[in-house]
Amino acid sequence: MKKNIDVSIIMGSDSDLPIMKDCAKFLDQMGISYEMKILSVHRTPEKAMEYANSLKENKVKVIIAGAGGAAHLPGVFAAMLPTVPVIGIPIYTKTLSGVDSLYSIVQMPSGIPVATVAINGAKNAAILATSILAVGNEEIKNKLADFKNSLKDAVSSKDEKLQELGYEDYISSMK
Repeated sequence: MKKNIDVSIIMGSDSDLPIMKDCAKFLDQMGISYEMKILSVHRTPEKAMEYANSLKENKVKVIIAGAGGAAHLPGVFAAMLPTVPVIGIPIYTKTLSGVDSLYSIVQMPSGIPVATVAINGAKNAAILATSILAVGNEEIKNKLADFKNSLKDAVSSKDEKLQELGYEDYISSMK
């Protein structure tokens, strides 16, 4: 593990990577250090515990954990690192459309919270992690503010276009 990473992005399977890459992309955009790991608390519990202990030693600031199905990964890391914020991403599953993952992550027992974003909500998890890091970092705070302002600007531009074209021509321009 790299020393002094801000965010650890973990996932239960490589099948989660197409979703979890959105975390990395946003953190890259913000200039935030991270590392990404595939770990299973069910299949490789010793390796997962070893990694959790290394995060304690290296003082990671936020953990983003994506998991599908039973989705124990975020909760186990929240229990292992009780002073580190953990953000859980429920991953869509074919069997129950990710609702199983959502319930597993959001229903943590009192005292072991895991912040939870939408099913497959990796970008929002990275934005939330950035918000947490921004509390003590003016540079990150400014980058996040710029990002949020760009969202406002995009909506304003779309409304101006709608007002100019009318809804039918606007819809046609979207195709």
